[in-house]
Amino acid sequence: MSEESLPKPVPKLETPVRALEADMDRLAGEIMKHKENPEMAGAGDRELVRQAIRSIGPLPAAPQASEAQTSPYLPAYVANAAPATKLEIEYLVDIAFKEGIAKANTAALKSNPFVLDAFHDVLAGKLYSELQKRKLVD
Repeated sequence: MSEESLPKPVPKLETPVRALEADMDRLAGEIMKHKENPEMAGAGDRELVRQAIRSIGPLPAAPQASEAQTSPYLPAYVANAAPATKLEIEYLVDIAFKEGIAKANTAALKSNPFVLDAFHDVLAGKLYSELQKRKLVD
């Protein structure tokens, strides 16, 4: 077989770990910007993390979620939401960890405010302890 007839390898996208590490660095920078903002004076660290997540810019939208079982890490106020809503929130969190916060944030912005806030709450909760370990928040 000639080399021309062999399929060319598909270039790999940035791995999820690298995307998450890059996002953690971006989040640290955004948190510092928000700490310096007088409007955020007195805001708690979790609120600073939420605001930093919101600040990460938009990328192309992600596809809609498919049916799957919901997980227990959703906030209590989501308990009575429709299963599709819970699934969408989980899907957005999955996108954030696999493809980056910016892409997930863009998709979340296309949803309703309830989903957007729940997504930010879940993601802030999941990232807060990691940011503490790295001494990026108090």
